[in-house]
Amino acid sequence: MSIEEIILSQDRRGISALRAHLPADFCHETAAFVLEKRTQRRRPVIIATGFYVPCARAAETDGPPGALAIGRALRSLGFDVIYVTDEYTLPLLCGDIVGRDRVIDFPIADHDFSRRFAEHILAEIQPCLLISIERCGLNRNQRYLNMAGQDITEYTAKIDYLFLGRDDSVGIGDGGNEIGMGDLAQYMREGGTLPQDPALTPVNKLVIASVSNWGGYGLIAALSGLVKRNLLPSVEWEKEMIREMVARGAVDGVSGQRRSAVDSFDLEQNARALSQLHMLLAGLP
Repeated sequence: MSIEEIILSQDRRGISALRAHLPADFCHETAAFVLEKRTQRRRPVIIATGFYVPCARAAETDGPPGALAIGRALRSLGFDVIYVTDEYTLPLLCGDIVGRDRVIDFPIADHDFSRRFAEHILAEIQPCLLISIERCGLNRNQRYLNMAGQDITEYTAKIDYLFLGRDDSVGIGDGGNEIGMGDLAQYMREGGTLPQDPALTPVNKLVIASVSNWGGYGLIAALSGLVKRNLLPSVEWEKEMIREMVARGAVDGVSGQRRSAVDSFDLEQNARALSQLHMLLAGLP
């Protein structure tokens, strides 16, 4: 199996229907794009994540583990990493869980303030790369909708303004309503199970997956292949990270329940993709 086949397996939302509109090896292309930034690695990478679940009034378990795994991989390649999220995901990304890495709390505010705040961050940090993983994106009405079509604008910081107009951005998503899905929005409106009012924020490189965390691991696996070194986290690390996220208040994004699951996949089901990626990389020196 390829990396793309692994991360799009067990597809419960129909996201794999969009694969035909991306390069066949979209993980490899994205990884190569990331590695091009190594010449600028004195400038940090910004990783944005966090998705609000209204029935639980909490953030979900999909996104932050993948963000942290990407951050660990990029640090091992010499990049500095800064995470950006908002108040609902901040408890998941504070303290020892991020180590020495900085976490920016992007305020939930109106468009003008959010635009200025984003401009301030970009001017201060001057990132070489921006990555969004499982972060809701603005739709055509400048609103944030979840997969059920619920409006979560009131609970979502407008982190899109960090990405708009950039030529150094990566998006990872699994449902059609995330930052980056603007690249494929026209195809989602053709029908099927994906949102008819998708996110429109574009990126330079897009990774799709059945679960966004898996998309993050797919990107890491592709990076591993290029640098000839396995950068993936262990399966046990991922399980422990999900348990820790739940202990900090995160919930399963599908059920809204505070349990160790990701998009309704329990720990063992969820671990299958990461295990398969490890097997794929087993031949690396």
